[in-house]
Amino acid sequence: MAARHDGGNNVRIAWLASFLHKWLALIVGIQIFIWIATGLFFTIVPIEKVRSEHRLRELAPVQLSAADLAHLPAALEGADAPIRLTIENRPEGARIVADYADGAAALFDAGTGAKLSPLDQESALAIARARIATDAPIASSAFVTTTSPEYRGALPAWRIAFDEPSKLAIYVGADTGQVTARRSELWRVYDFLWSLHIMDYREHENFNHAPIIIVSILAFLSTIAGIALIPYRFRWRRKKQAVGPA
Repeated sequence: MAARHDGGNNVRIAWLASFLHKWLALIVGIQIFIWIATGLFFTIVPIEKVRSEHRLRELAPVQLSAADLAHLPAALEGADAPIRLTIENRPEGARIVADYADGAAALFDAGTGAKLSPLDQESALAIARARIATDAPIASSAFVTTTSPEYRGALPAWRIAFDEPSKLAIYVGADTGQVTARRSELWRVYDFLWSLHIMDYREHENFNHAPIIIVSILAFLSTIAGIALIPYRFRWRRKKQAVGPA
């Protein structure tokens, strides 16, 4: 009787595990497939290529001298004291980036003390040309003041798009003159797949929200149920082999 009772319990456990595994897999199966497919894409495509790091132009260093900083005090006249000053060697000359307590930034010419920000379109185009290795013509340029799934960097910024197959777009911070982002067609595909992977279809960056947590829990339970079925599957197969054909 005890053996029969244990057999009945085993059948019920196997049935429950099979039921959970089947229906949970049906519910979350599409998302599991998306996780696997997008994860495969992420592992195959080098992130450096996605970020267009191979498109960056090698720049010769610019030497600074004491004379280059002679106008440093003049660069800050009439302005609130910044919380940080960054002196940079750039192809266009020595530059000072001033960061302020309210989050604002400003760009100055270290040689003359002249304030250069916000940059105009011509200056942004020159910076994009200097930083990116391409001879393609400019397809478009736009002044960006709001964030988007493609760009979440410092604002305002200039978006410089090149007329080439990769549809590369360069973002140049209007207040700092720095290249803040590089966006190619490959990056846009990557970003779209990333939004599917983390199930954030609007902002493409939040992976701590309720839908992905729920689906992850269901996928985990389905996996546990499938693992629990393994010994029963082998047991049923051995029984069929022992009985054999009539």
